[in-house]
Amino acid sequence: MHNFKELKVWQKSRTLTKEIHLLTKRFPSDERFVLTSQIRRSVISISSNIAEGSGRDSNKEFKRFLSISLSSAFELETQIILANDLEYLSDAEFLKVSEKIQEVQKMIFGFRKSLSSLNKSVKFIMSLFM
Repeated sequence: MHNFKELKVWQKSRTLTKEIHLLTKRFPSDERFVLTSQIRRSVISISSNIAEGSGRDSNKEFKRFLSISLSSAFELETQIILANDLEYLSDAEFLKVSEKIQEVQKMIFGFRKSLSSLNKSVKFIMSLFM
């Protein structure tokens, strides 16, 4: 089990959630139940799935939740692109938040990969003693 609050990827995704909420506050009110809501659900899903996965019994289960988290990050990126297309974000805001989203995506991908490597190492070591 991992302490999710100590994971840098969770900390970054939590910071991203706050930033996204502040950005979407300025979206048109008629988007409140459409794009704004979807963007907020996506960004919340990133840190939530990291936290949920960290409490699972195995790295295999944790990796599954990291995959869900990564999918939510890609969903968020798509929605931010659409928000920029609709001119709800300035180009500078779009670039800044896109970089942060991509950083979180890379961190999740790397963390998930490291859990796979860890599982392979443990299996190899166990095979030496059996």
